[in-house]
Amino acid sequence: MGGLSSSRVLAALVLVFYYLCNFILLLSYGAINHAAAARQMINTGEEFRRSLLSNGLGLTPQMGWNSWNHFQCDIEEKLIRETADAIVSTGLAALGYNYINLDDCWAELNRDSQGNLVPKSSTFPSGIKALADYVHSKGLKLGIYSDAGTRTCSKTMPGSLGHEEQDAKTFASWGVDYLKYDNCFNTGTSPKKRYPVMSKALLNSGRRIFFSLCEWGKEDPATWAPRIGNSWRTTGDIEDNWASMTSRADENDKWASYAGPGGWNDPDMLEVGNGGMTTEEYRAHFSIWALAKAPLLIGCDIRAMDNVTLSLLNNKEVIAVNQDKLGIQGKKVKAQGDLEVWAGPLTENRIALVLWNRSPSKALITAYWSDVGLNQTTVVNANDLWTHSVKSSVKGKLSANIDPHACKMYIITPQPQ
Repeated sequence: MGGLSSSRVLAALVLVFYYLCNFILLLSYGAINHAAAARQMINTGEEFRRSLLSNGLGLTPQMGWNSWNHFQCDIEEKLIRETADAIVSTGLAALGYNYINLDDCWAELNRDSQGNLVPKSSTFPSGIKALADYVHSKGLKLGIYSDAGTRTCSKTMPGSLGHEEQDAKTFASWGVDYLKYDNCFNTGTSPKKRYPVMSKALLNSGRRIFFSLCEWGKEDPATWAPRIGNSWRTTGDIEDNWASMTSRADENDKWASYAGPGGWNDPDMLEVGNGGMTTEEYRAHFSIWALAKAPLLIGCDIRAMDNVTLSLLNNKEVIAVNQDKLGIQGKKVKAQGDLEVWAGPLTENRIALVLWNRSPSKALITAYWSDVGLNQTTVVNANDLWTHSVKSSVKGKLSANIDPHACKMYIITPQPQ
């Protein structure tokens, strides 16, 4: 068959089957699906997708911390150790924030005489292995960064292009648990050719390493990355402002049907706590990322965050929406100008619902049961995940007056008939 191996043909057929299942789901159940049949379909899809990547990781979206949004290149091992300490002492680790991820700028400009990456002596004098050991001693996992090009985006360290096998084995020998793989200085070749090389190298490294593709959505990675990665960026880099955050949410939304257990759409890391948005804007940011099954990777300085930031990041009920085992990405199901309804199915026939006011004025937003896939006669309990209050025996619709740039987030549970 044109030189294709039987295993590749089988993998392609399996992937087509998975996407067809998702397409049928969307047709059959509308914008979202909460029925038992949908759960079974997704569980079947999970099994196939895991067999394609074969590392068994990412069955729910990854959670943790990444250095880039707040610190950029200003990182060193003391910061990483203190961040690991802080993510434990604040209780965030116990909620699932387990990855401590180095981003760009951790290595020397040049490889050693054997072609190995070398930790920067001025900032990581103890080496990455010692840092991984420390992070592991806290019950956490260590992530690292490289690039599918000749240099990383900062231009301060080598990329892994042409060194994939060597670098994957190096990361494994250090005890690395996660690789974020960027797309700078890529020599103009397609990421569809470069990223699978590192995926295979990681699978052959002798260690299970979460693979996070970061090619910024350039070639629609949702359509091909599930075969090779655990998450894939669907957008360019996020910035700490309202316009950037909302646009990333919208760009990510159109790929919702491609996400599922083992592989997730990634609209980039959280900006919560970095100071560029209001509390309500950050609350909306966190709510939409949770609903959309996006990675929850904290991007602020955990060592110095205030109680308001902590109260956003440690909301157990919102986190539970993100980590729900059904693994269906919630999406925008209705928009009237800047007044939006986002929703998605959860286990146990529940529905996660966000009423989001993106306008500059207070407004009433209503989600009708038809918007979220419920029969109009269904009676539900609506649990407000931010006020921790419950509206009982709600019929036909759910409405709320919502402040500018704010949201309400609910779990809707149908009452027994």
